[in-house]
Amino acid sequence: MEELLKAGMEAPDFESVDQDGKRVKLSEYRGKPVVLYFYPKDDTPGCTAEACNFRDNLNMFKDNGITVLGVSVDSTTSHKKFQQKYNLNFTLVSDKQKEIVSKYGVMGMHGTAKRVTYIIDRNGKIAHVYDHVSPNQHGVEVFEKMKELKLF
Repeated sequence: MEELLKAGMEAPDFESVDQDGKRVKLSEYRGKPVVLYFYPKDDTPGCTAEACNFRDNLNMFKDNGITVLGVSVDSTTSHKKFQQKYNLNFTLVSDKQKEIVSKYGVMGMHGTAKRVTYIIDRNGKIAHVYDHVSPNQHGVEVFEKMKELKLF
C-alpha cells in the first residue's frame, strides 16, 4: 500500500496533458498556491459533485491567485467530455500512465485514483492533505483551509 505524502514535504513535479491535450507541468505554477485534487472517475456521482463544487466556487480561488488542478487516470477524451458536460472551468489532468497517482501515493485498489486533495504552497511544499473528502462542499472546505493557513 502506497503512503500518502505529508504536509511539509516537497510536492513531486509531474508533466502530463489536460483535457485539451495541452502540456501541464506542476513546477510551472511555482509562486502560486495550487489545489491538486485526485478523483476516481469522470462523470460519476461523487466526482461530479466534487468537480461542480470547485466549478461553482472557482472565482474565490482565481481571485486569490490559486490554481485548481483535478487529476484522474481517465483519458483526455474522457476529461473533455466531462468538462463540456458540466461546464468545468479549471484544468483536468490526464494520468493514463498512472505516474502522478503513484508519485502522490493515491493509487486506489481498482487502478483509479483515490479521492485525496493536496494543498501546495507557493514554494512547492505540501501545506495540507485531505485523505477523507466529502465531495459536496470540498471546494469551499479547501478554500477555507487555505485562508486559515494564510496561503494567499
